[in-house]
Amino acid sequence: MTAPAPPSFMRRNYASIVTLSLLLSDAGSISLGFYTAYRLRLAIPLPEKAAEGLTFGDFLPLLGLQLVSIIAAFFFGRMYHRRRTRYGSDELTTIFSGVSIGMLLSIAVASLLLKTTSGAYDYSRGMVVYSWLLTIVFTLFFRGLQGRLQRLLQYLGYGRTRVVVVGSGDPAVAVLQRIAQTPRLGYDIVGMLPFDGARATIGVPLLGSIEQLPEILARESVDEVIIALAGASDEDMLRVISRCDRSSLSIKVYPDLFQIMAGQMTMGELGGLPLLNIRDVALRGWRVTLKRVVDVIGSSIFLVLTSPILLVLALLIKLDSPGPVFFAQERMGLDGRKFWCIKFRSMRRDAERLGTWTTKDDPRRTRLGSWMRARNVDEFPQFINVLVGDMSLVGPRPEQPRYVEEFRKQIPRYMERHREKSGITGWAQVNGLRGDTSIEERTQFDLWYIENWSVWLDFKIIFQTIWRMFGGKETNAY
Repeated sequence: MTAPAPPSFMRRNYASIVTLSLLLSDAGSISLGFYTAYRLRLAIPLPEKAAEGLTFGDFLPLLGLQLVSIIAAFFFGRMYHRRRTRYGSDELTTIFSGVSIGMLLSIAVASLLLKTTSGAYDYSRGMVVYSWLLTIVFTLFFRGLQGRLQRLLQYLGYGRTRVVVVGSGDPAVAVLQRIAQTPRLGYDIVGMLPFDGARATIGVPLLGSIEQLPEILARESVDEVIIALAGASDEDMLRVISRCDRSSLSIKVYPDLFQIMAGQMTMGELGGLPLLNIRDVALRGWRVTLKRVVDVIGSSIFLVLTSPILLVLALLIKLDSPGPVFFAQERMGLDGRKFWCIKFRSMRRDAERLGTWTTKDDPRRTRLGSWMRARNVDEFPQFINVLVGDMSLVGPRPEQPRYVEEFRKQIPRYMERHREKSGITGWAQVNGLRGDTSIEERTQFDLWYIENWSVWLDFKIIFQTIWRMFGGKETNAY
């Protein structure tokens, strides 16, 4: 039996090559943004005309400071610690934050150390704004190109993560299905180790027992182990982890039912005594007012700007099929209160008589309705619900009362979704959990959102929703 060929230079150094390419991409983007801002400063005399006799060389100390500051902000934001590429608004959010922090830091240091240099003297507010915006745009563009190259390399077999799932029950099935349905993550499923004789309901190789785990990890060159145990005890978890003894191995744990019931756990204290918070609501007090202000402003702007488009859509709906333009359905929102949720009609007039749960290739949809539902356009009138206070821009999606009564009996903590207003979009939806998908998993995402709410999280979800509408794929949109 011949020995396997040694890995190529590319395979041995893949992580270092990716990190270096990101560094070079970011450095080039920052420099290009700064230089373009310098040229705009010369061409546009705002807020005042540029000083005479200055060349780009006079600004090089500022550029160097900006390079160091932004790259440092990216580093501490863990933007060089990734094995897989980010997508869409995730990347936009991290780039926006990193560039903003780095710019503020470089301005602060420049005002202390470079005050007397000619370049810093003429570093106007206009050039700061140009540089900030252009650096975000160029960084997003070149990281997008780098991401495409990285995904091509993963498609060719470089830098993929060989993963083994150790688990049982629904958690193991959920992990295996998510990996199988999302090839862009760069995972290759080596197989599953069923815990104590359990069997998965998804077709993957069964590799052996927990006691054989060290030999399997070495033989299969496994990079990552995901532990997904239903109702695992501390002893069960330690039993698995103790057998993952390779230092280069990544270990992740998927939460079991208890952790779903407990929600996001945080540490607190009582007079120095550590306490574990298993229920804490992030959205209360002044935050509720802030969220409402954002809802009113956002929905008002949207309805004003899109009013011509809404009128055209209303006319097309009337021409496409007989029936009303709008479809109103009773849903359950904040504190279990019922309200009428408004949508553009996307189905036949007798759709509810033929069923209420939408499915793929639903025959009740109209021609225009199929297009609208695939792009969430049918939900645009819900901005009226937001404006009047029945809904929020972001939150758990509202369900019909009869389904709520059914789900509350089956799913732990389901009714806690109603501690906050329902939303046009939500954390579950931007993670692909819409349409005919797991209600249990949706509930888990909704509860995480409620307990970890922030303005930035809402903006991130809104960015992701827009990205999925225009640039992504909505596989469950029907």
